[in-house]
Amino acid sequence: MRKRSVPPDEDRGGEDRQFVTALARGLDVLRAFRPGDGALGNQELAARTGLPKATISRLTYTLSRLGFLDYVAAEGKYRVGLSVLGLGYACLSNLNIREAAQPLMQALADHAGEGALVGLGGRDDLSMIYLACARSAGLVSQRLDVGSRISLRRSGMGWAYLAATTPEEREALLPRLRQRTGEAAWPRILENIDRAARDVRRRGFCINMGEWNEQIASVAVPLRVAHSGAPLMVLNCGGLSHLMTQERLENDLGPRLVEIARRVA
Repeated sequence: MRKRSVPPDEDRGGEDRQFVTALARGLDVLRAFRPGDGALGNQELAARTGLPKATISRLTYTLSRLGFLDYVAAEGKYRVGLSVLGLGYACLSNLNIREAAQPLMQALADHAGEGALVGLGGRDDLSMIYLACARSAGLVSQRLDVGSRISLRRSGMGWAYLAATTPEEREALLPRLRQRTGEAAWPRILENIDRAARDVRRRGFCINMGEWNEQIASVAVPLRVAHSGAPLMVLNCGGLSHLMTQERLENDLGPRLVEIARRVA
């Protein structure tokens, strides 16, 4: 039996009669595309979303008619259409916080040195998505940019988000994260999430030493701007673990990131 990569609709909509399952499935198809993917076929999209291929065929046809997907006839596959870019640009242009945070993020990246990446991210379903990035000078850097997704359950950025979100949202997300993780790995994931929540309450940031990528270490801080209407976001600073030691993250970069979040908020 094929493992679903997207939780069943009933887990998200429950008994909510206002929840439109067809719309949710269409958005799942768009979320299945990742930076650098190129064109994807219905079979690949079915594997990524866990939806039946017949359902995928109807959804991709509809999305292509609306301009959210482009059909590549020579390959018999689909790629993301310009209409998606329009929605993304509308979202980013309304997040004035990016303009306020960018120079402070760049200053921290320059301070952190070789290979450092400072990011601003928000949650998209069970992923964190980068909204802004700043890099230090150097040949080595993480291959992440605006629009890149990382794991909500395994990344420091995701942990910081879960630590700062409302209890209701956290309790709604945890069962879905558990389903995606699997029972064998879930205790370790939950332990990391709980530890990060304690760290955020105690010192304002949490640290991830190789749980998302064994070669990467990072520190993350929640960012909520009062009275702005902006969603909960997270500031993150990471790099190669032999340069981003735990001592440096705890005593230097973590406190600096907390100060940036305070100044932006």
